[in-house]
Amino acid sequence: MTMMDLVLDIPEQLSWGAEVSPPDLPSGRPIVLVGMGGSAMGAGVGSLAAGAAPQPIVVHRSYGLPAWAVAASALVVGVSYSGNTEEVLSAVAAALDAGLPVAGVASGGGLAGLGEANGFPVVAVPPGLQPRAALGYQASAVVAVLRGAGAVSGGSSQLEEAAETVTAFLGGGEGAGFALGVDLGEALVGRVTIAYGATGPGALAAYRWKTQINENAKMPAWWHEFPELNHNELQGWEALPDLTTRSLGVVFLRDTGDPAPVQRRMDLTREAIEGNVFVAGEVLAQGSGPLARFFTLAATGDVASIVMAQRAGIDPEPVATIERFKVRLAEG
Repeated sequence: MTMMDLVLDIPEQLSWGAEVSPPDLPSGRPIVLVGMGGSAMGAGVGSLAAGAAPQPIVVHRSYGLPAWAVAASALVVGVSYSGNTEEVLSAVAAALDAGLPVAGVASGGGLAGLGEANGFPVVAVPPGLQPRAALGYQASAVVAVLRGAGAVSGGSSQLEEAAETVTAFLGGGEGAGFALGVDLGEALVGRVTIAYGATGPGALAAYRWKTQINENAKMPAWWHEFPELNHNELQGWEALPDLTTRSLGVVFLRDTGDPAPVQRRMDLTREAIEGNVFVAGEVLAQGSGPLARFFTLAATGDVASIVMAQRAGIDPEPVATIERFKVRLAEG
């Protein structure tokens, strides 16, 4: 399957996740989801399903554990598509040493081996993909873990709604969302992309836009979130309008769940910057639940990133620079 085929496969991944049985885990504890790259994205997206869960749920992107995790008797969940991410394995090892409850999400590798050896559950996701192309699987598996820990109710229905919404949105390559992704990708060719969204699904989708353009199109991109960007980045569009209008392109990701003050901030921000930077356009989230809203915003960026790669004559699948870096890192 091509990378574009895998974008169109997102609904199938979410439908798969709706059938996953939650593992038996202790409830009521703070939860640390540990992951890197595409797997950390899966952790963050899965945590959206928790909504206003009574316990804190934190995504940790580094070695070891946050200093508070042991004292708080946190549940530690390692999320690594390959099962071999060294930062995740170090965090799981630290959790086991501290006697904390542990769970995992992986397609195999060292994390699955640790689960078997130490008796903690690992939700198995289908293997053989780039981690970023398995976002639906990983997010769904995280939802299952959070259901098992009592942090999510109605997880299956949220995944089913997301699958149905994304199916209609992308239309198998003929839907309005797919067409919008193509249009935005074309508009952003030759530019550095900036994705703006609001705290919650919109901001997480903006970060997904950034990382997909990095890995698929092999191009620089950045992201920021409302309301924070109104206190700093907004001022940065003033001094170099010739450069920023020519070389940069902003996309606004609008979530229907954004509160009214944030929606007004977006309107005023677009008005303030349009003369000083190229505004490529906007994406409006579809669906009612946070997973549906995230995946419609993010899938548009997935399509755009692949279009950008195609127009530049770049194969979106390999990430050779990252793989070379991992080899060098392993050499010590």
